[in-house]
Amino acid sequence: MKIRILSAGKIDVSYLREGIALYDSRLKHYATVELTQVNLNRSDSRASVEVIKAKETELLMKKINPGDFVVMLHEHGKQLRSLEMAALLNEHMVRRTKKLVFVIGGPHGFSEPMFRRADLQLSLSSMTFPHQLVKLVFLEQLYRAFTIIKNEPYHNE
Repeated sequence: MKIRILSAGKIDVSYLREGIALYDSRLKHYATVELTQVNLNRSDSRASVEVIKAKETELLMKKINPGDFVVMLHEHGKQLRSLEMAALLNEHMVRRTKKLVFVIGGPHGFSEPMFRRADLQLSLSSMTFPHQLVKLVFLEQLYRAFTIIKNEPYHNE
């Protein structure tokens, strides 16, 4: 199974880039993981919030193929415990899902087309996090899920 993590916006904080690189390298032991980032051009970044959301969503949607299973990370999505996340991941491995795509929006979120395209909406917490931090936290949770599936001593319950 291939996993693609699509995100909008640059990671401009060095400790977040380092953490993302760490978990990206750890994940490569379990699956083919591709991190793809889309960025607005400067003129678009000065537009209204609705225009920014629409343009970021459009850029993200261009990276999604028709057969992909799309999981949108959104504050109002379903919250899973780590064991449930591992079960979800394992289910897709058993089903032989070709590509599992997780989508992280920019600071303003998504426009309507992404809500229609998503097969599932997940939330990391009922609290709101900066989109840059979400990428790091999600990668750690994805790594944790794989260690649970493989019964490795990382997760403590």
